[in-house]
This record gives sequence, structure tokens and C-alpha cells, in this order.
Amino acid sequence: MTLLRLLLYVLISLFSLFSVLAQTSSEVKSYIIHVKQLDNNNNILHYHNSFLPPVPTRNGSFLYSYKHVISGFAARLTAQELEAMKAKNGFISAHPDTMYQLSTTHSPSFLGLYPGTGLWTQSNQGKGVIIGVLDTGIFPSHPSFSDVNMPPPPAKWKGKCKFANKTVCNNKLIGARFFNSASQLGEDSPLDQNGHGTHTASIAAGSFVKNACALGNACGTAAGMAPQAHLAIYKVCYKSAICPRIDLLAGIDAAIEDGVDIISLSISHISVPFHDDFLAIGTFAAARKGIFVSCAAGNDGPFKKSIHNEAPWVLTVGASTTDRRIVATAKLGNGQVFDGESVYQPKGFPAGKMLPLVYGSSCRNISSLGVKGKVVLCDGAEDFEPLYQSREVSDSGGAAAILANLEQDGFTTYAEDHFLPAAAVSYMAGLQIKAYINSTKSPKATILFKGTIFGDPLAPIVAGFSARGPSLQTPGVLKPDIIGPGMNILAAWPFHLDADTSGSKLTFNIWAGTSMSTPHLAGVAALLKRAHTNWSPAAIKSAIMTTAGRVNAVRTAILDEKLAPADVLATGAGHVNPCNANDPGLVYDIEPDDYIPFICGLGYTEEQVGRIVRKQVNCTSKIPQGQLNYPTFSVLLGSSQTFKRTVTNVGEPFSYYFGKIVEPKGVKIIVKPSQLWFTRLNQKASFSVTFSRSSNMTNTYSQGYLQWVSRKRTVTSVISVKFT
Repeated sequence: MTLLRLLLYVLISLFSLFSVLAQTSSEVKSYIIHVKQLDNNNNILHYHNSFLPPVPTRNGSFLYSYKHVISGFAARLTAQELEAMKAKNGFISAHPDTMYQLSTTHSPSFLGLYPGTGLWTQSNQGKGVIIGVLDTGIFPSHPSFSDVNMPPPPAKWKGKCKFANKTVCNNKLIGARFFNSASQLGEDSPLDQNGHGTHTASIAAGSFVKNACALGNACGTAAGMAPQAHLAIYKVCYKSAICPRIDLLAGIDAAIEDGVDIISLSISHISVPFHDDFLAIGTFAAARKGIFVSCAAGNDGPFKKSIHNEAPWVLTVGASTTDRRIVATAKLGNGQVFDGESVYQPKGFPAGKMLPLVYGSSCRNISSLGVKGKVVLCDGAEDFEPLYQSREVSDSGGAAAILANLEQDGFTTYAEDHFLPAAAVSYMAGLQIKAYINSTKSPKATILFKGTIFGDPLAPIVAGFSARGPSLQTPGVLKPDIIGPGMNILAAWPFHLDADTSGSKLTFNIWAGTSMSTPHLAGVAALLKRAHTNWSPAAIKSAIMTTAGRVNAVRTAILDEKLAPADVLATGAGHVNPCNANDPGLVYDIEPDDYIPFICGLGYTEEQVGRIVRKQVNCTSKIPQGQLNYPTFSVLLGSSQTFKRTVTNVGEPFSYYFGKIVEPKGVKIIVKPSQLWFTRLNQKASFSVTFSRSSNMTNTYSQGYLQWVSRKRTVTSVISVKFT
């Protein structure tokens, strides 16, 4: 009997195993398939289909044939089909799909852009430039996308309008497409059901809209950075904020084919080698076609090595504050006041009346605390955002909330559409308010709403969430490249805010993230593209970086979320200054093929390098990371190192520059030659920079800068040194 039971157990186990194996082998998954490149693209679709199983036995489906971004295609395959494909001549590799994540009335004036003067006039507000926005789609009827006084798109434009009603596209919104073959979420339209895409598109190139407000705050005339630029929308992310890699790559491929000039990518992913990073691969294809790409640095700051989108051929954008705050002040019973922020500022709230104050910890499930009619202090929580804390307090009968930051967010406060009267305050304010609660038997508080206030003297400040360097993939290239407005940005929104009782048909919202700073820089790039039609993407990037600001309104160093001086691993080259970028004097230019010896120097195989640059390469010529002709320096300093740079004169034909160095602590720098002379435009001059130790420091960072100074201009390259 025992033997019979044992045999029965073995048979059942084997049956279960075979069932699992059969199920696994028949399970269909999405893959990006890398194949050998054809000499031409005439028969590319037929070639890609030849790798798939015969139609009668096919379980999967063909998703996309990529034309520009990689040599390959996307398909849904079983494990057996994939194994059969691997045996075919021309197959290189297969990559399972992964998900990427989504990482303004006042911004133009804060950055020095005004109608009728300066860069907006010289660039005609980006007229004729096409900005491609890859995001969650767009709400086309929003007035920010009106085409009043807009010219038709350039003759080169080949894009499509994939709305059912094609008339919603116009001379502003010249194209709208969606890519959902991998997501399979059924959103068969470019329509934005999330809000993120509408917001970012209007930041980049929204038209002028008067009387734009969010719940009566931040009111003014809304405008994007390049109001006369055209918008092309590529929906690759969906309501749930997921962005399948396969769809994202198809969107980049389409943007290249359609003829965009600028790509704005408020999307990020974990750091991986470039040959496995399909966003890096796709954007390299864009750079080869002369397309400028602005990418989000990511929202995983303020921690070191949290940077995303590290490739040197994209502009990696961190986030900063502007000088506008929407102030809500927490006032305590002992007279202490703590300025915070909130978009929701009800006029009927009894600001002069002190209410009982209680501590709600993270404010989860607080109904049992007896908070009805009281002000509740909520601690910051990693997995319970302040907006949802305010809803919990409201649902539990609380009268108001004081929402303290997480320690890592420091003094970075968020202006949100809270569910009840609230003030979002700093981490330090939260500690002091908690101490007050513990010091008295009857703590009291109220909220004072002060509305929109301009002129913060400490702006810009690096946002706490803004990701920091150094780069994990290329520590010899300083990242982020730049910071720009990304904190509490007012922009177009497809939905009415819950607390909006104004009856206005204009829908705007305030949001924060490197997702917001990225389209700011895309818009700036569009202005420069229009003003300097012969500049390459690298030249535009150099102009932005070498003219960036490193001080705030009171001429002290830019601060971080702790109100301490921010280092270059947070700011990169500094804070964008569009007007100065229009006249940089010198640029550090890079041709697409110049990146190949750099990529070879990363230790990749020739096949892996070829996967990125989409051609066969020979890596006999390779350079260290620091030898790339980059506008900044990131030096891993053990023994002395010498790097070469070449600048191109884009200022006056006859010009002279002398070198000025502020050496990082513990470093000796020699620049040869120390003077540069030019006699014509577009003339190039090369120099070398030698870095040597002057101390015994190890495993620490130091920073400084090199400047080329002329009578009119200062061209700055910031320097980061890590002692090894």
C-alpha cells in the first residue's frame, strides 16, 4: 500500500511538472528582438517577419517594426517560438519588455523670457520648430493648444493625427499618435486620461492663455517656453502611468520618422548599461538625425547615484524651485508660525480661531484618534503621500491638516489640491510642531492662507526629489547636466480640480517633478534651435550648460533641500539661463560618431556597441570617459590625468579668451594654452587640462570650474573631482 501511494504521488508530481512546463512553454510574452541590420530599409518589414514562426503555428503577434532606433522589431512570442527564432541566421538577441515610469504662468518670466524683447523675439518664440512629447497623450481641446496666429507645420512634417476626429489637430497640435501594442490597455486614442502628458506638453510649447489659475492661485497668463513651436504627441504611457519599453521605443521611432526637431522625455528607468537601455539606444538614433533630446533626471533624490537617463547624447534635467510660493502658514498656540504651501485655500476657513491640535503620526486610519474638528499633524511617509494624508484627515472629520515632509525632502514643500484646509511644511517645521504638542496639555493651531507670493530670494533651490549624480554607468561624465523649474509648476490640465467651484472652463493644475523641468528645457532648446538653425544638438546643449547660473537671487550659491550649498552632483552645470544660452560665445560640439570611441571605452563588446550605434564598429580606437568633448568635467583622480577639449567660436569673428580656474580643493589644474584667439566664426581651438593631486584626500568629492573669459562673455565648465 505504501509503495502504491508512493507511485501515485510520483505520477501526480510528474503530471503537475509537465503541466507547468507546458503552460510555461505556451505562455506569450513581449520581446524586443535585435537582428542583423540590412544594407537598406526597402524590405525591412518582410525581413523582420521572416523571423516569426509560420502563420498557422503562430501563437504570438508582431507588434512593431523599428526603422530608426534599432535594427529589430517587437513581437509577442512563446518560449518555444523564441528558441526557434534564436536559430535563425541574423538573430542577435532578445529582450523581454519592461516598464518605464513617468518621473506655467510664471516660469518664462522667472527665466527672463518676455514678449517683445530678448530671446523670445530673436527666436520668434520657437516658430516652425517641432517638439515631440512622448507621454500619456494630450487633451486637444485645451486652450493651451489653440493655433491662433500659428503658421502651418514645415513642409518636412510627415506625422499623423490619430484622433477619431482629425479636426482636433491644428497648426499648434500638428500630430498625435498612440502606441499600445505592448500595454494592451485598450486606450486606442492619443487622448490623455492621466493628465501628465497634457501638463508637460503645455510647459514645452503651450499657447498664451489669459486668466490661468489653479483654485484662484498662481493666476496670470499661461504660456509654454516656446509658444510658437508646434507640438507632436506620442502616447506611450497610460492612465496607470506605466510606459512599456516596446511602446516607448516605437514612439521614438515614429518621432524620428515624422521629422521632429526636439524630443521631450519625462520618463525614466533604473540605471543599466547603455547596450541594455533602450531609451539610451533610441535617443542615440534621434541624436544621429540631429534631434535634440531632453530627458528627466528622475525623482529618486536627494540620494547620491540616483540619476536616470545618463547617456551623454541627451540633456539630463534636474528640478528646481521658482521664486513663486502659494503660502499656507501653520500658526501654533504659542505664537510660532511655519510657512508651508497649499493650492487649496478656502476663504471661509476660520483662520483667526485656534483649534485643538493632535498628532496623527503617518495619518493612516486615524478615525479612532478623535480628530473631529481638530488640526492634525501628519508625519511624512514613504508610501502615503501628503495628498492622501489630507484625504484621510478629511474623511475622519478633521478640520485641517499640517503635513510635514519626510526628512529627505527637507525644505522642499509641495503646493497641492488638498482635501481640506492644510499646510505642507518642512521636515524641521514638523519636528518643532511635534515638540510643541508634547510640551503642553492643550496644543492648538490654525492655518493662515496668504495666497500667491513672489520674490523668494533663495530661488532657485534644488528640489529634494531631484536625482543626484554621479552616474553609475559613466562616472567620467557629470550628470545631471542642468536644473530647471520643476517645483509647483502651473500648466494645462484635462480635468476640473475637485475643489474648483469657480465655474471656469479653464483647467490648470500645479505639479512637481523632473517631469516638469524636462519640457522646460525642451522648450528652451526649441528657442535656440530657431535662433541658431545650424547648431547641432550638442552645440545647443553646450550653450545651455556653459551659460547656466550658479547663484540665486541674492547672489549666493544655489542651495539644496536642506538649505545648504548644493554641489554639482545636484545642479550639474547649474540653473538654466535661456537668454545667456542664446549667446554663449564658444560651444563644445560633438558629432554623433564621436560617441563611438567613447562607448567603446566603456568596456562593451563590439556587438554591444553596434547595438547602440546601429552599425558595425571596430573598437581599436577608444577613449577614456573624460576625453569626450563634454562641456563639464567629472574626474576620477588617482594619478595625474590630462584631458583634451575643443571649442568652436560662435561669437564674434575676431575674439580673444583667457582661461580662469577655480581649483577644486586638493587639486592642481594646468590649462594649455591659457589663451584662445579666433579670427573667424566656427573656427575651432583645442586645449588640454591636466588634473593633479595636491592633497592626500581619498573617496571624497571636490568641485571647481574652468572659465574662458572674453570682453563680453564667460564660458563656464564646472568640474567635479572624486579622489580615488
